[in-house]
Amino acid sequence: MNTKILESTVAQLLMRPKGLLAIDESNDSCNKRFAAVGVETTEEARREYRELLITAPDIEDFVSGYIMYDETIRQSTKVGKRFPDVLKEKGIMPGIKVDQGLELFNGSPVEQITKGLDGLADRLVEYRAQFGASFTKWRVALHIGEGMPSEACMRENAVRLAQYAKTVQEADMVPIIEPEVLLDGDHSLETCYAVTAKNLDIVFEEIQKAGVYLPGLILKTSMVLPGKSAGVQASIEQVATMTIKCLREHVPNGIGGIVFLSGGQDSEHSAKHLNAMHQLYPDLPWPLTFSYSRAIQGDTLNYWAKNRTDVETAQTFLVAWAEANSEASLGNYQG
Repeated sequence: MNTKILESTVAQLLMRPKGLLAIDESNDSCNKRFAAVGVETTEEARREYRELLITAPDIEDFVSGYIMYDETIRQSTKVGKRFPDVLKEKGIMPGIKVDQGLELFNGSPVEQITKGLDGLADRLVEYRAQFGASFTKWRVALHIGEGMPSEACMRENAVRLAQYAKTVQEADMVPIIEPEVLLDGDHSLETCYAVTAKNLDIVFEEIQKAGVYLPGLILKTSMVLPGKSAGVQASIEQVATMTIKCLREHVPNGIGGIVFLSGGQDSEHSAKHLNAMHQLYPDLPWPLTFSYSRAIQGDTLNYWAKNRTDVETAQTFLVAWAEANSEASLGNYQG
């Protein structure tokens, strides 16, 4: 493990005022999004859309890294330039999602565990040597409901997150750990806070047990939010306050940085919540920025689906939301 490489990569990824763009949807997830807007669910359609995202002019002013999926990192533009090479020419770091999806946990009909440790070290060698990937991501999905998430599920996911992170660092790549608390359900803001806090405690207990190098680690987390079906929703300020309180009390100060997933929030709320955190709490112990997917891509996908030949306009929506979140990461968003 070369700690200088890890720290340098983290510093480049979290250099203000930039964030990350997640384009790492699995083929199934991407196909569902395409089907919902009337786009054919083919490999070529996925390649065409990803080329639009990767070649967007000036997005490098606001985005420091792209998280890709295995299919994506192997694809090329229509003229044959590999996607990772396009990104590197723009000064954007290529990253890769390395987990292999979710499976049911311990006989539960709902709770899930993330798989993908088998063969991980070999996959990392290929991603780094062949495609220049310098960072990775592993996602956990936690459901809030009756008896959920169970401590056993949180613990097993945390053990795997820690094993993943240690393996990635030994390959001189930066691991992003993503323990997402899902927005589905009618739970309160307070319940989400309690679940997020307990899970973060478990995650970092296992991270430290495994000997993961904290300055070379990035946490990708969900915000503290009431469930989307909850009768009482929260104000922008409440979400910002509860999220920062939870992170300050349950994330080690020595971590490389924190990025947020949008987790089903719309574009406007994702930006406003991040903005409020920086306005209310200007002195944080770690860099704090965005790693959004739909919150930045949503308008682009909807426009492109109906105007497939007008790539330029579709890209302006993408860059505009990337810029908005860049401003939010400074507390300067005026939306």
